[in-house]
Amino acid sequence: MRCNLCPRKCNVDRSVERGFCDMPWQAKISDAFLHYGEEPFISGKKGSGTVFFSGCNLKCVFCQNYEISQYQFGTFVTEEELAEIFLKLQSKGAHNINLVTPTIHAYSIKKALVLAKEKGLKIPVLYNTNAYENVETIKMLEGLIDIYLPDLKYYDDEIAVKYSEASDYFKYATQAILEMERQVGVPEFDENWVIKKGLVIRHLVMPGYVEDTKKILLWIKENLPRGVYVSLMSQYTPYYKARNYPEINRRLNPEEYKEAVEFFFKIGLKNGIFQNL
Repeated sequence: MRCNLCPRKCNVDRSVERGFCDMPWQAKISDAFLHYGEEPFISGKKGSGTVFFSGCNLKCVFCQNYEISQYQFGTFVTEEELAEIFLKLQSKGAHNINLVTPTIHAYSIKKALVLAKEKGLKIPVLYNTNAYENVETIKMLEGLIDIYLPDLKYYDDEIAVKYSEASDYFKYATQAILEMERQVGVPEFDENWVIKKGLVIRHLVMPGYVEDTKKILLWIKENLPRGVYVSLMSQYTPYYKARNYPEINRRLNPEEYKEAVEFFFKIGLKNGIFQNL
C-alpha cells in the first residue's frame, strides 16, 4: 500500500520508506485526555476526549505544537490500543472524541473507530484537521465522523507555501471542506448546547494578513450554508521558527482582529465564535 492520503501524494510505502511527513503507517500519539480549552460547545462541561496525533503533513513555521507535529514526540499504538483509548475517554465522560492532526493516520483511525464502535463507542467523533486534505480521504471516513473541524489557514498560495510548504493549499482545503459539509451539514446541538454533528470552520487571523482572512470569510459566505459556524481565532503566537520571519514575529494586534470581526458581520456571516485579545 502506498500513501496518497494528503495532497502531497508521496506515493510511498510507509512500512519501508518515508514521505513528506516522515512517519510510518503505525499511528503515534503524544497524549489523550479530557480537554476543556476548545470552543465551549466542543469542550462543554465534561471535556472533549482529545487525542493528539504525532507528525503532520504541514511544516508551519509558527506551529505551537511543534514538538508533536515536527519532532514527532509520542508513543506508537496499535489500532486495538487506539480503540481502547477512545473507549476510555468515553468512560471518563467525554462529550466527544477529538482527533487532532489526524490526516496522516487516517487508515489507522478508520480501523480503530470501527473497532471502538463495535465495542460500544457512541459519543460523536470530531475530526480536527489543518484542512490540507484529499477529498478521497474525507470520503473514506464518511459515516465514522460526526463533526468536522477544519482550520482553514490560507487563501493566498504564496503565503501557504512560505509558512507551511503547502502548494495549492486553498484549492485542496476548500474541496475537502465542501465534502465535509456534504457529509455532516450545519451544526446540531444537544440540550446542553454541546455539538452533536456538523461542520465548524476555524481560522487563525495572522499578523499582517487580515486581507487574506477577509478572502477566506468571503469564500465561506459564498460557498457554505448560512448555518455553518466559524471560529475566528486571535491566539496567534510566534512559536517555533517564526522568529526567522520578521513580518509574523509578533502577536496579532487588537486593531487587526477587530477589522476581521467587523468584516465577518459586514458580509452577513451569522454564527461566529470570537476570542478576547
